Amino acid sequence: MAGPSRTRGRRVEENEENEENEENEENKENEMLKEFREFAVKGNVIDLAVGVVIGGAFGKIVSSLVEDLIMPLVGLVVGKIDFSNLFVQLSKTQTSYPTIAAAKAAGAATLSYGIFLNNVVNFFIIAFSIFLVVKQINRFKREEAAAPHAPAAPPEPTATEKLLGEIRDLLAKK
Repeated sequence: MAGPSRTRGRRVEENEENEENEENEENKENEMLKEFREFAVKGNVIDLAVGVVIGGAFGKIVSSLVEDLIMPLVGLVVGKIDFSNLFVQLSKTQTSYPTIAAAKAAGAATLSYGIFLNNVVNFFIIAFSIFLVVKQINRFKREEAAAPHAPAAPPEPTATEKLLGEIRDLLAKK
């Protein structure tokens, strides 16, 4: 009967080890969650998230501005050209496609330089907008640095300085 009791003892030890491993895993998960929470709550991460969301929305507005307002006006001035449909057909076929969409639907290789021009204009508008924002922020920083600050009140004299002042005053009376 010595065999079964040893087996039972091993099972108990294995169960205890499994329980300890599960507790260690739970503690690691709790520590990781705590670290993530500290990371996510830091101001820089939240500022970055807000910046990304606003940047995405700003990008859509600029894209619409370029595609729907600026490029049609430029196309009208240049001669009623739709820049989004400017492309060079690279595939050697007899068929000429009227639009990029038709060429791509047919599987033809194209060099879409009109879309590229739209994206270049998008980039310059976004870059200029960011330049203006950074310029304004720098101006505010310069104004803040140049603003006269009220002089700080002199520090309270230490006990030693007070004592020396009293001694000076007594010697001055004599």
